[in-house]
Amino acid sequence: MKTVLTVSAMAAAAACFAQVNVTQYHNDLARTGLYVDPAFTTNAVAGLKRDTNFNGSVIGGVYAQPLYIEGGPDGRALIIAATSSDNIYALDATNGAIVWQANVGSPVPLSSQPCGIINPLGIVGTPVVDLTSRSLFFDAAVTPDGTTTKHLVFSFNVDTGTTNSGWPVDVGASARFGNTTFQPATHHERGALAFLGGSVYIPYGGHYGDCGSYHGWLVAIQGDNPSAVTAWATAAGGGGVWAVGGVASDGTNLFVATGNTFGAATWSGGEAIIRLRPGAVFSTNTADYWAPTNWKNLDNSDLDLGGTGPLLLDVPGATPSKLIVALGKDANAYLLDRSSLGGVSAPLAQKQVASGAIIQAAATYRTRLGTRVVFKNGTQLSSFPITAGSPPAIGTGWTANQNGSGSPFVTSTDGTNNLIVWGIGCEGDQKLHAFDGDTGAVLFSGGTASDAMTGTHHMNTAIVARGRIFVGADNRVFAFGLPMSAPSITTQPTNETVIAGGGADFQLAASGTAPLSYQWFFNGNSLAGATDPALVLSNVQPGQAGPYNAVVRNTVGSATSLVAQLTVLLPPSISTVALNGTTMSVSFTTLSGPHYVLEYKDTLTAPSWTVLPQSLVGTGGTLTLRDTNPPGSARFYRIRSD
Repeated sequence: MKTVLTVSAMAAAAACFAQVNVTQYHNDLARTGLYVDPAFTTNAVAGLKRDTNFNGSVIGGVYAQPLYIEGGPDGRALIIAATSSDNIYALDATNGAIVWQANVGSPVPLSSQPCGIINPLGIVGTPVVDLTSRSLFFDAAVTPDGTTTKHLVFSFNVDTGTTNSGWPVDVGASARFGNTTFQPATHHERGALAFLGGSVYIPYGGHYGDCGSYHGWLVAIQGDNPSAVTAWATAAGGGGVWAVGGVASDGTNLFVATGNTFGAATWSGGEAIIRLRPGAVFSTNTADYWAPTNWKNLDNSDLDLGGTGPLLLDVPGATPSKLIVALGKDANAYLLDRSSLGGVSAPLAQKQVASGAIIQAAATYRTRLGTRVVFKNGTQLSSFPITAGSPPAIGTGWTANQNGSGSPFVTSTDGTNNLIVWGIGCEGDQKLHAFDGDTGAVLFSGGTASDAMTGTHHMNTAIVARGRIFVGADNRVFAFGLPMSAPSITTQPTNETVIAGGGADFQLAASGTAPLSYQWFFNGNSLAGATDPALVLSNVQPGQAGPYNAVVRNTVGSATSLVAQLTVLLPPSISTVALNGTTMSVSFTTLSGPHYVLEYKDTLTAPSWTVLPQSLVGTGGTLTLRDTNPPGSARFYRIRSD
């Protein structure tokens, strides 16, 4: 890429080097799980190593995905980690040291839960950060007396760990949907929170074991007015919104997946993908929900859709192109029209893609070969393509062994190239694994024994930021990085000589650990917007003549290029023309160094100019060239320099 000094280029450069933040589950509201990071090339990942100098110590089990927030105290980047012991931390993203920490209450012991498998139960769902207000939102299950359960939704200042005014919100005291009230003891907050349009959205389902009376809930709380609480709940009992991916969004509306309901004679909100308007408002129109025609059989067999959250994606060339992928405990993938879900009906496409129940969070990515979806299939990862057509279809893909039960995530150097699917051997070998996104070929097989983690939980996923991977596990956040090398300049810029009004092109190439940043300088001063490997100057003027060089930086170090000189030539300016007898004298200003000749035409319509034999070297002053035999009528002259 070249840098042209225009307003649009400077704006693009500023965007390119903007902050990196992972504010929510799977990196975006669509829950794609895609991270763009130029450091993660298919060749580089073989050198991935665990950073044994990264502290990352926390207290409690970690089920929630970590978050990564830049611009924290003293400019530090923060890792946000929440634990089932109701502790929440901001760690220094560089070394894992604690920046701030807070305990928000006593977690609920398993003995005080009606059923379940998490002991104790505290903060389990992945929090969300609103960068505009620098607010961190999360749900905590707490007990004031060791027996009673409450669900409290907190809003913290993400930089200080202090509670924002008006928070927390007691969901049991605030959430209502018609005549249905929220019963904290029988509800579990496992799914990721979302922030949209000024409100935080929190999903709820039942505990593992489907005990007690519960519903699927989506609760909305306004960020700047926590007393404003609205909610939706399934009409029938059950129907929990329990997938780890939680709430997805297209930027306008919310989408959730619901589980099996109990005793429903007609469809009552379960086994479905539900679209809700802001404020958790469900229209009940068929365009705003989809359930398979065999929903009752799925209810009776506990083979619900609730184990995986809705995955939003677009498939260029398909009709329709705006889609949702749902994955069920019945081992099927379902393809839905996002603009009109269709009620209880057949999906656009359906295919068995797994060997058993699908319970996890899927990811999606688009290579030059098309759009793909990857999901946890037992202890393996499976990836299938979605083929563009009318309607689109689910194709056959690849399966690879991740040696555990983590939820996948994806990296790309630019969103299209170097697509790498990552798995975590959660509750297995507890290592990271990387696969080629198109073929499933192994790119990284976990490294050595020192690269193994401890305490990872099934369905856990990881995040990617600034050339590193962060994984949450019991009592610790682990960090991984690629071998790092400082920049080295492999192609130096060279001197340029141009005529005023022309263009100059300085080229630079460098190696080193990505991402590399570039800054060009003129006369020792940085050039705004000149942040690419090539510097292109257009309409060059004499004031731009002088020394140019560049500095290349990465997180390891920097390299400074050699200086390249730009020389700007002015076209000669004729000062006098005089005829003395039969000699025509033409005087003109010069630059020091170039050669000058006198050329003529006897008519302007002549096809070419005739060069007179005399040539002078410019001195920086005025010189004179002569034509000793001009015609008697007319002759036209010009001065040319080389």
